[in-house]
Parts: sequence; structure tokens; C-alpha cells
Amino acid sequence: MIPLIDETPDFLLVDKPAGVHFHSQDGQPGLVAQLEAQRGEKLFAVHRLDTPTSGLLLLARTTAAAAALTERFAEHQVEKRYLALSHQKPKRKQGTVKGGMVKARRSAWKLTKGRENYALTQFVSASVRPGERAFLLRPRSGRTHQIRVALKSLGAPILGDPLYGGKAADRTYLHALSLAFELGGHHYRYWSPPSQGEAFLTAELMAQLEVWQQQPPVWPKGQ
Repeated sequence: MIPLIDETPDFLLVDKPAGVHFHSQDGQPGLVAQLEAQRGEKLFAVHRLDTPTSGLLLLARTTAAAAALTERFAEHQVEKRYLALSHQKPKRKQGTVKGGMVKARRSAWKLTKGRENYALTQFVSASVRPGERAFLLRPRSGRTHQIRVALKSLGAPILGDPLYGGKAADRTYLHALSLAFELGGHHYRYWSPPSQGEAFLTAELMAQLEVWQQQPPVWPKGQ
């Protein structure tokens, strides 16, 4: 069962488990297909999460809501926050990672100095345990593997993300933590901490998340 966070006549909000494919593949139903079977209704994808990423995912329940939400994501009118862990100290503890993105080897991506497929990610970080740093990230664009590439470029690949040089772990430690958006005159804001992964469930990390939730960071400038 895919955990349900909220539902309205317009959308479902679910907590995507880590390791679940978004689309059906290899003869196995993806997240959308699983939810349609679970709910017994047609659902419409308006954004997506990588297979190893867990967290908040919206699915529209009507074509009108799908069009409206797709437009909001395309125009960057949905505020997103991600949580990541790394076993490496970053080159900078906060700031902005920006640049073009092009395909590299083994289905990976890499940053360039150009503006083609431009990606911009703001971040802050905090040490939570010895050799372990938490990152709160605000993507200002929606590029494939954007956050994973951004952290690799900082010298702090995500824990459990071998494609980008992360240390082996029980999961890839990237989680879609929060969403905020407007739809139909209503303002929605969600914050959902991770429920999978030993390193995500420590008291130290939960305390840091509470700090970030109660005292939102002042985001670094960058375009």
C-alpha cells in the first residue's frame, strides 16, 4: 500500500516509498499504476520523483486539476523542499548551485558552465552526527537528478547514491520533505519527514528538522 497523506476532490498527496519506480517497468507496476489499483480510479501525474527518492508526491484526480497543477509546476509556482544526507563535508555549507546540465556516463548527469537545461538549487546544511551532514534544499527548477548532481558538485554526494559517488547505505538518503502551492483559491502547505532509513530516523536529525520547520532558513540569493 502506498501511504496516503491527504486527499481532496482535486488531488491525492502520497508518501512515495524509496525504491518504487514512478512508471511501470520490467513487468512490475509503477507507483501510478499501484495507486490506481489501490484507489480504483484514474489518476494523472503532474510531477515525479526518481526511483530512489522518497516523499511527497501529488497526483491529480481530474483533467482540470491536472492541467492546473502541471502549469504550476512548469512555472515554478510550487515551493518544494528536499532533505538529503551526506557522509562528506561540502565545499560550502550553504549557498546556490547553478549551471547547465548534460548527460554523462551510466545514465548520470553533470553540471556545465552553460545555461542549456539550466538548473538552480539553493541549500543550507547542518552537521547532525559525526561524519554526517543534513541538507535542506530548495530547487528553483525541475531538472532530472538536479539535487543529486548539485550535491556531488559540492563534494558531498548523497549517502546511498552510488551513481554519484555516495557511500553505500540501506537506501538513497533523498526525501521530498515539503510542498506548498495554491489551487482553486486554497493554499496548501505540507511537511512530511521521512519514515524509511536508519540514518533518517535518528533523534539528532529529527531535532534538526524541527529547527528548520520552526525557523525556516533565509535562502541564499542566486539566479
